[in-house]
Amino acid sequence: MYRIDLLRHGKTELSHTLRGSSDDALTDSGWQQMRHTVDQSIKKHAPIQPWDVVFSSPLQRCALFADEIANNLNLELILDTNLQEMHFGDWEAVSTQDIYAKQPALLAQFWETPTQFSPPNAESIQQFQQRILNAMQQIQLAMQHNHFTHAMVVTHGGVIKLLKCLAFNQPLDDILKMSAELGQFNHFILHDDLSIEYVEQSA
Repeated sequence: MYRIDLLRHGKTELSHTLRGSSDDALTDSGWQQMRHTVDQSIKKHAPIQPWDVVFSSPLQRCALFADEIANNLNLELILDTNLQEMHFGDWEAVSTQDIYAKQPALLAQFWETPTQFSPPNAESIQQFQQRILNAMQQIQLAMQHNHFTHAMVVTHGGVIKLLKCLAFNQPLDDILKMSAELGQFNHFILHDDLSIEYVEQSA
């Protein structure tokens, strides 16, 4: 089994929107959020370095920080497009307030039953799930090949929420009820059969 610590990116320039696959930058406070979280984890595990490798979404709000931490800790960085946030189609980089004002019924459908409704021209939740499962398989293979046991994964809220649904055996329609705070870790165990186990934050 493999320990994977998923770090959600910090606050970004488009944090008030469904930024999805939009490639917006971290704000200064976003950088500070992530640095503080990682520094606390390093101090907690000292003198042992907690991670063997860093994986990241290639979007800049994840990849630029992942590159910084990988360089600081002298770790390999592996970018994987499958770790990107869900693509929201016509709702990309639009605030939920604006969508509610123009398409309230469609927004309600998406919040309540995302398995049955996708935003116009968006990735479906089923496609998103398969993409994230592919990412987990690649992470597992890379860790197995290199005899790694503990990885940092810098990624997005939707990815973390999806993995929580799987870990808790909750229906995918519950994905938007899951938590994934900006700039914070969520800890998981990835098993050989690709099943996911959630580990409490304090672990």
